Amino acid sequence: MALKQHSAFLTTPPLWTNTQFGIQQFDFPEMDLTGFKAEPIPMKIRLGHQMEYVFKQLIAHSGKYEVLLHNLPIKKDNRTIGEIDFILREVLTEKRIHVELTYKFYIIDPEISEPIHRLMGPNKRDMFFTKIEKIKNEQFELLHSEEGAKALYDKEIEHSEIEHEACYKAQLFIPYGSTLANIRPLNKNCICGHWLRFDEFNSNEFKSHQFYIPYKSEWVMAPHAAVHWSSHHETLLEVNLSMHMENAPMVWMKKSETEFEKFFVVFW
Repeated sequence: MALKQHSAFLTTPPLWTNTQFGIQQFDFPEMDLTGFKAEPIPMKIRLGHQMEYVFKQLIAHSGKYEVLLHNLPIKKDNRTIGEIDFILREVLTEKRIHVELTYKFYIIDPEISEPIHRLMGPNKRDMFFTKIEKIKNEQFELLHSEEGAKALYDKEIEHSEIEHEACYKAQLFIPYGSTLANIRPLNKNCICGHWLRFDEFNSNEFKSHQFYIPYKSEWVMAPHAAVHWSSHHETLLEVNLSMHMENAPMVWMKKSETEFEKFFVVFW
């Protein structure tokens, strides 16, 4: 499982390149995983935290960076006011880089006019625009607050010499039946599947195929054959339960021995 997560992380494109929205995208180093040994990753933690383990192991394997600190809580009056994801040292240049790591799954709602407002979590509780504003105005600024600067000073890191970047990877899902979505300046290579509503999934178009509802830790992966596939009827019952709990499950669909698709079924 772990190595599949690492491979999937590496092959997931960044949501943008260079600088957009006032945020520089971290240029993740290319690497060969031959001989790489993945360390175990706790499966009971949130997927975002699993991706932090993946990022840390891959960065260490790259040889290009040293991890100076990871998940440093910043406290004020014994209360945690934020957390620094990573401070890296680039080996060749000695440059210090603060990296905020984000790995997201967004559906694209083409009925919204502004492209960057079209991206939202499948449950509509997670908005892309809100996240980038938080990174820029809160998470980056945290390092230069009195509390953040002191916490870094205690680690022998000078806050004024740090460059801020985001490693922002994402998988995007467009409406079922659509083939193209205008999401400039975002990276269209992040589009990897579709989303649809329950009534669309409960149709003859899907009845002849087999399905698998992946665990959250499997969401990053491309669908593959080595899982327990279920009929459309069995899957429909399980998806219906999610609808009642207002959760949008990811579903893998097996169309043939070599052809697979992934999509979200939304409840709204």
